[in-house]
Amino acid sequence: MRIDIMTLFPDLINAVLGESVTGRALQKNLFELNAVNIRDFTLDKHNRVDDAPYGGGSGMVMAAQPVYDCYMSLIKDTKSKPKTIYLTPHGKTFNQQMAKELSKEEHLIFLCGHYEGIDQRVIDIIEPIEVSLGDFILTGGELAVLPVCDSILRLIPGVLGNENSAVEESFENNLLEYPQYTRPEEFMGRKVPDVLLSGHHKNIAKWRYEQSVKITEEKRPDLLKKNSEK
Repeated sequence: MRIDIMTLFPDLINAVLGESVTGRALQKNLFELNAVNIRDFTLDKHNRVDDAPYGGGSGMVMAAQPVYDCYMSLIKDTKSKPKTIYLTPHGKTFNQQMAKELSKEEHLIFLCGHYEGIDQRVIDIIEPIEVSLGDFILTGGELAVLPVCDSILRLIPGVLGNENSAVEESFENNLLEYPQYTRPEEFMGRKVPDVLLSGHHKNIAKWRYEQSVKITEEKRPDLLKKNSEK
């Protein structure tokens, strides 16, 4: 997979995705990461990428020209138009199913907004998929793009050391993950459930499923409702 991220802060993108699981996958060439500085494309003599909003109001708005030229530089040699994702409160809330769908793409472009947003005209031209992390505001689009990228990349074969890890995690089958335990067997008077020490794989699987259902009922009953609506 090739991931292009249009940003004003490429060092932030590279620093985060260049570490841990995604960093190791990057070193193994399991995906290609290209954090592109939108500022490199501005025609403004002062190197500005923003201006005051028409109609008045506080803050600044990212100008259309540098965003458009940056985008065109990324698609000029592509055979087909790659999916472009714009992180915005206007978008559909991101979830695991969306991560699965996007993980099958060969090329993704992410657009990171800043300040009060981006000139709507370039959004209308690019026509990105609009995605939101939830009903809250962040300082910049980079802070939203990073978890989305991480969620997608860990589904690519080879990125996780154990391929079953992604299958057994929260939100698979609209269930939260079961409780996890490791050594020692007893900690401050609290013991690991006996079934996990039994070595009986069928019973362990049954216990884990029951725990997932129980936890989901208690903490995210809306997920169980989704299952009933299928």
